[in-house]
Amino acid sequence: MTIIKQNDLIESIADALQYISYYHPLDFIHALNNAYEMEESSAAKDAMAQILINSRMCAEGHRPICQDTGIVTIFISVGMDIQWNAELSVEDMINEGVRLAYNHPDNKLRASIMADPAGARRNTGDNTPAVIHMKIVKGDRVDIQVAAKGGGSEAKSKFVMLNPSDDIVDWVVKTVPTMGAGWCPPGMLGIGIGGTAEKAMLMAKDSLMESIDIQELKTRGAKNRVEELRLEIHKRVNELGIGAQGLGGLTTVLDVKIKDYPTHAANKPVAMIPNCAATRHAHFVLDGSGPSLQTPPNLDDWPKVTWNVGPSARRINLDTITSQEIKEWQPGETILLSGKMLTGRDSAHKKIQDLLDKGESLPKGVDFKNRFIYYVGPVDAVREEVVGPAGPTTATRMDKFTEMMLSKTGLIGMVGKAERGPMGIEAIKKHKAVYLMAVGGAAYLVSKSIKHSEIIAFPELGMEAIYEFEVKDMPVTVAVDVNGNSVHQTGPQKWQKIILQRKAD
Repeated sequence: MTIIKQNDLIESIADALQYISYYHPLDFIHALNNAYEMEESSAAKDAMAQILINSRMCAEGHRPICQDTGIVTIFISVGMDIQWNAELSVEDMINEGVRLAYNHPDNKLRASIMADPAGARRNTGDNTPAVIHMKIVKGDRVDIQVAAKGGGSEAKSKFVMLNPSDDIVDWVVKTVPTMGAGWCPPGMLGIGIGGTAEKAMLMAKDSLMESIDIQELKTRGAKNRVEELRLEIHKRVNELGIGAQGLGGLTTVLDVKIKDYPTHAANKPVAMIPNCAATRHAHFVLDGSGPSLQTPPNLDDWPKVTWNVGPSARRINLDTITSQEIKEWQPGETILLSGKMLTGRDSAHKKIQDLLDKGESLPKGVDFKNRFIYYVGPVDAVREEVVGPAGPTTATRMDKFTEMMLSKTGLIGMVGKAERGPMGIEAIKKHKAVYLMAVGGAAYLVSKSIKHSEIIAFPELGMEAIYEFEVKDMPVTVAVDVNGNSVHQTGPQKWQKIILQRKAD
């Protein structure tokens, strides 16, 4: 009988979560670097370069890859021949490990979990509880997969109940473009086929714990229908030309993972969950010998990628910017921002809307006249940092507030992640504003351009409070210009044509 001690599980969970916050899996880094080297789209190549540089910086500095340090997901298989030496339940032990990891003083992680999700949405403050999937299996060990899933990619999860005669590949190819770029491609697609609705979703998530091996599969060839589907979906999705960060390019997915299960004769459940450029997962086993701690990788395994914005980048002073000046900016152009800007996410926008609807003034210091807003919820600073990792959040969530912000506050520009939807673009065009895109998955790199950070309103919102950042040469791309032209529409269209033309030739 194997005895597993309470602290062994707690310590192992905490260690794994800290580890994956700053170390990408090496299979992901190698796959991304291969895609980077083959990429021909300059915009997509620049985005991948930033992600790779950010990854190495995080590995060296032990700081989060992304400001969204995720919702913790645990797959735990408990052997029937083990005995717990513990006072807490298995779930409570896991959550204690999460609590320790996210409040680690040297690498504090962002608390993003909201209790009462349909009501007050109160932040739990320590990123608990985890989402735990537990099963009892034969054996005398405890096998655990740990993941931290970002909200941007999780928000793009899809499920469909197809008819038995419907084509799965066609559904995937039709559905991926509707996901936009908020899941921060290039990443992975996890697909679950069969079982019931909830079984398909669980298999899709579980499949993302596997290593990237699509190139090996291409080399040896498919041995069964699932492997045939993986290859076909990988090829067809990359032919869409969506590219890194949705800017258009050759690589949208690095791998496609599929798990299946027997299903009812009348059904064909299919679930699809993407993993973003901040892919984070680790595996460990408890065998009674003590905690299982992660082994640090060799930093020489990280590619030494360099990135230079080049002489054509436009340098902008945010403290003197005017609505006339932004009319000159072109879609796809690289901008380096310096000066002061405010931040704000969903909760801050809602509070601003409530104040304006009541005819009340905005809090002292919150003045958006001729200013830019950055959609971000940063990680708390540690040691000498001004701010922790501070990458952009998905901009489409703010689309419903855009007309209000542009018409009532004097705001002229926004910075966020991925594309804007039709409502947001229409408001931008109407008010001759601009939307700039920062690279999702490069949060630590972005934070190095922030020279001062101060909360100026709504401190009760935690990471969603309004900050004032002072930045120096923060790199962004003009994603929507004053005329409503969007690179997230033109880029993928251009590269899809290029890819299909080469296929035809």
